[in-house]
Amino acid sequence: MYGLNPRLEAFCLPGRERGVGKVYRYPGNRSNQWRKHTGAKRYRWGSLAGVPMRLVFVTAAAIAAYTTQFVMQHGAVLQGTISSWTEPLPDPIDGRASIIDGDTVEIAGQRIRFNGIDAPESRQYCDDAKGFEYPCGRRAAQALDEFLAASRPLHCSFVERDRYGRLVGNCERADGVSVQRWLVEQGLALDWPRYSNGAFAAEQGTAKAAHRGVWQGRFDQPWDWRAGHSDDPQPAISQPLGIVGSGQVAQSYSCQPRRYCAQVGSCAAAQWYLHNCSWGRKLDADGDGKACETLC
Repeated sequence: MYGLNPRLEAFCLPGRERGVGKVYRYPGNRSNQWRKHTGAKRYRWGSLAGVPMRLVFVTAAAIAAYTTQFVMQHGAVLQGTISSWTEPLPDPIDGRASIIDGDTVEIAGQRIRFNGIDAPESRQYCDDAKGFEYPCGRRAAQALDEFLAASRPLHCSFVERDRYGRLVGNCERADGVSVQRWLVEQGLALDWPRYSNGAFAAEQGTAKAAHRGVWQGRFDQPWDWRAGHSDDPQPAISQPLGIVGSGQVAQSYSCQPRRYCAQVGSCAAAQWYLHNCSWGRKLDADGDGKACETLC
C-alpha cells in the first residue's frame, strides 16, 4: 500500500499502517529465522574475506624472504653504500701501490679506484690488430705495474666512495704524471664520461688515432663487458685478481670465450681449461690428459 516490500509488510505489526511513533516488530519465530538468515550471509561473506587475508600473509612472507635473499647477495654493495654516506673521506695518501687490476690499486690496505676511467677487466679478452685474442685486462695491469714502479711513491687524493665502499681518487706518480691520463693515452683504459664528464677525451682521441692498446683491434667497453658477464662463474684460483707483487700478475681464467691452443698463453692455463671448461678436452688432442703439450 505504501510502497513497502510485500514480504516485509506481511511481518509488520500492527497492521500495515505507517505512522509516527509506531513500533514495528516481527513475530518471535520469524524474527529468529531472519537473524539466522542474515547471520548465514555474514558467515559466508566472512569466509570469503578470509581468502584475501591469507593471500596477504603469503605475499608478506614472500617479500620478507626476497628481502633477506637480496641483503645476503648484495650485502657488500649495501655496506659500501652506507659507508659512502656515513664515513668521511680520508686525507690524501702517499705510498707504494699494489696493483689490483688496470684501474684499481691498494696502498697500506686501502683499496683505491682511479677516478673517471675504466680499464678492461682482469678476465676480459680483446682482439689485436690481426684478430687474435689477448688478455687485455691483465695486459693493462702489467703495464700499470711497470709504469708506477718507475717513479714511486704514488700520491692519491679522494673524491668519493663507490657503491662497493672503495675510495675513488685522482692519483699521480712521484714525478707528477697523472696515472689516469697516462692509462687512457696508452689505450690501456677508457675515458668514462658517466663519471669523468669527458675529462680524458683528448687523451682517448690520441690513443685511438695511434691505434694504441685496445684501439689496435676490436674490444668491448669494460662497462658493457661486465654487464654481459655478470653471471659468469668466478675463476677457480687461490690468489686474488690483480698484481700480487712487483712484476707478478695473479692469473685469472674464464671459460668464456672458447680458446684453442694457439690462443692459450701458458701450460698452466691450458690445464685449467682442460679441467674446468666443457670444451677443455678439445685441447687434449691425443687424450693423454695433458692439454696443449707444446706449451709445457
